[in-house]
Parts: sequence; structure tokens; C-alpha cells
Amino acid sequence: MLQQLRGRRVIEPHPVASELPADQDLPFVRGLFNSTAPHYDVINRWFSLGSGAWYRRRCLMRAGLRPGHRIVDVAVGTGLLAQEAVALTGDHGAVLGIDISEGMLAIAREKLGIPLIQGTADALPLAAGVADFVTMGYALRHVTNLTVTLSEFRRVLKRGGKVLLLEVSRPSKVLNRLLASLFLGEVVPRLSRLTTGEPEAEALMRYHWQTMERCVAPEIVMTAMAASGLLDVRCKTDLDLFRSFVGRNP
Repeated sequence: MLQQLRGRRVIEPHPVASELPADQDLPFVRGLFNSTAPHYDVINRWFSLGSGAWYRRRCLMRAGLRPGHRIVDVAVGTGLLAQEAVALTGDHGAVLGIDISEGMLAIAREKLGIPLIQGTADALPLAAGVADFVTMGYALRHVTNLTVTLSEFRRVLKRGGKVLLLEVSRPSKVLNRLLASLFLGEVVPRLSRLTTGEPEAEALMRYHWQTMERCVAPEIVMTAMAASGLLDVRCKTDLDLFRSFVGRNP
């Protein structure tokens, strides 16, 4: 997971899984999300058992988001996290979403009407110091290099701004791992296909679980956050599965 590249430490979120296509890269991920964008919210409700909106808003509030803040939501998807940010700030114009998938952006645009840009997490198409918060919900597993991505997040933050990362990673306890593997690795993918009628929906959720299961430990994410220059890095764990990482720009 750790290697040297051009003199910089590269931290990959997970090793490439043999079950996934050999071209597991930007075009593959973009295509997978584009094909499932119309069904993503339905799939997410199965995944979160209907608690997703409440949990996202709770994490944003706990991190200190309030009216007057400007937010850059990276990997905005269909706007699930951005929607809660808009509700807390009361300002659609205060939340900017970025995603690689034009399909996901189209859904977010229809739902929220917030500013949206197509782009990648490791090369944000934004000027420095424009955001009070940079958020990313359940997409850190899909980036290729945590070091570069987190450096970009810090670059677009104002002084004293915060990074909030929501992620799902492998449970630490054996029984929890077995239950998560059964529900997220088997039940949710099959339900996703049954409820949408789309084989791509099942493929997406299997891809999600494979990257969750192989994601680097929370301690490595926190180390990468600190190495990028973020201060007061902390991680809150819920149900031995959901992680909320927060760090502050100096």
C-alpha cells in the first residue's frame, strides 16, 4: 500500500482486487457510476437502511458546519451529502459539488440546483483558499492516491477550514465483519439488482463492498491527513463500520 513515486509517499486507499477488471481506473469507475446514476438513491436506501440522511447531517453538525460557511463537496454523486449541507447552511449557492461522473452530476443538478463541476479529487478545478469545508462522502476508497488528494483538499481550504471525510471500512471485530460481509457483500447487491432490474446496480454494490473490505485502516487515513498538514485529526466510529474523519487547516 505504500510505495515511492517521484520522491513523494503514495498512499493507495486499497490494493487492486483480482475480482475487478484489470482497467480499474478512472474510466472504469466513471462508467460504473454513470450507468447506475438513475438508481443510486434507491440503492443507497438499501445500503443505509434509511438512516443515511440523518447520519450525514449529524456528522456535518458535529464537524461544526453552520450558516455562512462555503462547502466544496468532492465526489458529490447524486447530492446526498450536499443536500444535508444545503439544509444546514440554508444556502444552495454555498455548496459546490464536484464529481467525475456526468450521470451523477445530472441527478444532483436536477435535485439540488447547486453549482456543479466535473473534475477529480486529486486535481480540483478550483482556486486556493475558497472553502470553509471540504467534504467527501464514501468515496475516499475510489481515489488513487490519498496523499495527493488530501493535499488538494487542504489547498482549496481557507485558513482554519476543515476537511470532513465519511467512509465505510472493514469492521475490527470478527462477528461484525461476518455480518457486514453478508449484508453489504451479498444481500445489498442482490436487492439492488432486484429493485432496479439493472445488473450494473449489483456490480456497483459488489465493487463498493470489495473496496470497503480492502480499504486501508483508519489509522493510515489519519496518518495521511496529518502528513498533508491538517491539524487536530480525529476519527469517530459508529457501529464498528462507519468512520467520520475530521481535520483542520492551520
